[in-house]
Amino acid sequence: MTLLKSREAILALAILLLLAVVATRFPAFVAPANLARVFTDTSPLIILALGQMVVILTKCIDLSVAANLALAGMIAAMMNGAGVPLPLILLVVIALGAALGAVNGLMVWQLGIPSIVVTLGTMTIYRGTIFLLTDGKWINAHQMTDAFKAFPRAVVLGLPVMGWIAVAVIAGFAVLVNRTALGRAFYAVGGNPHAAVYTGISVGRTQCAAFVISGALAGFAGYLWVARYAVAYVDIAGGFELDVVAACVIGGIAIAGGAGSVAGCVMGALFLGIVKNALPVVGISPFWQMAISGSAILIAIAFNARRSGPQGRIILKHAEHRA
Repeated sequence: MTLLKSREAILALAILLLLAVVATRFPAFVAPANLARVFTDTSPLIILALGQMVVILTKCIDLSVAANLALAGMIAAMMNGAGVPLPLILLVVIALGAALGAVNGLMVWQLGIPSIVVTLGTMTIYRGTIFLLTDGKWINAHQMTDAFKAFPRAVVLGLPVMGWIAVAVIAGFAVLVNRTALGRAFYAVGGNPHAAVYTGISVGRTQCAAFVISGALAGFAGYLWVARYAVAYVDIAGGFELDVVAACVIGGIAIAGGAGSVAGCVMGALFLGIVKNALPVVGISPFWQMAISGSAILIAIAFNARRSGPQGRIILKHAEHRA
């Protein structure tokens, strides 16, 4: 637990140092109003990273989240064009995202296919489905209603609704993983699936539940993305799944499963969000942005590897004592 806290402290320090460096070049960046905009811009990444977190905790990975987002966003835009009320659109995209997540989860659970293979396949299928639905055409701002575009942009107490939604998702996940049986099952399945089975936890069902949660959040984020940026097309959020996984890794979510925290995941997403928003402002090349993000990922992986080694030996010693 001390190591976990130190990881979060290191991340918080890295974020503060990054903001301090940027402030020396562009002081307006650290103004409260601008930081609120940065948080809002990072909200989709935070939402998807939290969904990805529970998947990774169970020793799986979901590379289809960005394609899920894109398909749900396109469906939302098409429904809006057909005159469907916004509340119904929200219900449909969340249900659609959950269903797409369930497809991934069921194939991993029932067919025993590795999650990386399943989600690589469904990622392509979901993107292809968007093209089949639209013939590759875009849906632009003038084809969307004002109410459809206004909801995530509406400002409440100085923060847009999209930002408040991210705050609500963070709070919900803090409760989910720390206070519920399902949250404990995520850690148990990732930490020691064999022991989890003996305690009555279904590994496959728990993994499937994680994919459903990740998919539902991706579906919801699809509407938020399309409404905020007022455009929908086949390649929306292309490559965003890599940012999502990177946010989790930087935030201390162990790729091997069973370790990580909501706070770490959120800070990992915020770190990437600040890098992407701040470095262009101070005139740093996009290639340096990629190098900084990549270096952060490698450092995080090395930190995770060092942390997981002693834990494995401790578990083994305990098992030997019980034997």
